[in-house]
Amino acid sequence: MSISLTEAAAQHVARFLEKRGKGEGIRLGVRTTGCSGLAYKLEFVDQVAHEDLRFESRGVRVFVDPKSLPYIDGTELDFAREGLNEGFKFNNPNVKSECGCGESFQV
Repeated sequence: MSISLTEAAAQHVARFLEKRGKGEGIRLGVRTTGCSGLAYKLEFVDQVAHEDLRFESRGVRVFVDPKSLPYIDGTELDFAREGLNEGFKFNNPNVKSECGCGESFQV
């Protein structure tokens, strides 16, 4: 079981944690929503929950709740700039389909 970050994503997260001046890392999970069923949630972690699963990738700590892991196991988090847009991209090998707007997915 693993979650990983590309170099670009790790650098982006590390910069934001440094600017915030606090934080243990990031939490990656899923929530039920959208037309395909699941959507990613990503947040900074200031306090680690005892049930969190812990991963480290390129010097960044990634926390995942146990219920989300089956849906995102093997995911690589990337950070990309495309034209005027920039943001995180989830390269999830478990995804079977995505909605047309890209907000949700199905496994």
